[in-house]
Amino acid sequence: MGYLLIVFVNVITPMLILLAIGVILQIKFTFNVKALGNILTYCLIPAAVFMNLYHTVINIEVLLDVLFFVVLFSSLLIVTGHVFSKMLRLNRQQSAVMKNSIVLINSGNYGLPVSQLVFHSSPLGVSIQIIIIVYQNLLTYSYGLFNLVSSTQSGISIVKQFIKMPIIHALWIGALLNLADIRLPNFIELPVSHLSDAFIAIALITLGAQLAQIKVKTLWNRLIFLSAFGRLILSPAIALLLILLLKIDGVTAQSLWIASCFPTSRNSSTLALEYDVEAELAAQIVLFTTIASSFTVGIVIYLSSIIFV
Repeated sequence: MGYLLIVFVNVITPMLILLAIGVILQIKFTFNVKALGNILTYCLIPAAVFMNLYHTVINIEVLLDVLFFVVLFSSLLIVTGHVFSKMLRLNRQQSAVMKNSIVLINSGNYGLPVSQLVFHSSPLGVSIQIIIIVYQNLLTYSYGLFNLVSSTQSGISIVKQFIKMPIIHALWIGALLNLADIRLPNFIELPVSHLSDAFIAIALITLGAQLAQIKVKTLWNRLIFLSAFGRLILSPAIALLLILLLKIDGVTAQSLWIASCFPTSRNSSTLALEYDVEAELAAQIVLFTTIASSFTVGIVIYLSSIIFV
């Protein structure tokens, strides 16, 4: 159970420090949080997504096996989020945030370091996590983006929003250059790389600035706890059932199960801020699931080492 402490110290604590910096700076200087969100959405996120796809090297055989699982897994989570929102009779905006909070996983700056800790002696475990990161990027800026846009717009305006999003273009350009093995000249790759490196810090500071504006009493919201239940408890339960049904074993099973229990993606909060869709609620869910996951992730890691030997 030492993984509980390892995850908290090495993954949660650095994130909380950046969140705290955002809270302090917001209290002192009162940033325009919407403007920070625009910088993330139209500059830093596209750069990070592009570099992620541009540099990722993936074994095709492993890719196909993992994709079969994650497509089935995310489809079940999408159904789960839809059922939750219907049962609670949420309005369209709350429903969009609830669905995204369950389906979209922080596989990047949270999931990757955890996987590197757990699978330091097994490259396969880390490779599987990289595949999931790429898949989650695609899912975030397709399903996740559609959820938010469709909650406030309809018809042709949704299509226009997709076309305007630089993230969408970063996805296909990065994938195309990778598949074609086209190398960018250094004077182009270097500034994009710098933007990509800045993404995590600015995203967490912006999230902290959002949280600084939240009243403490609003944290006691049933949607926050239900979203956390869906993301941290129900999600790994569904993943475990799928792994057993599909007869996946070994490192692959371990890696997939651990990847299913990570907290809600911070990008769900960034997009909610950009489109002004329950941004405060989205930020609270990210914070709550991130803190709570320091316990649940450690437990799943421990159990996975026993079940999948």
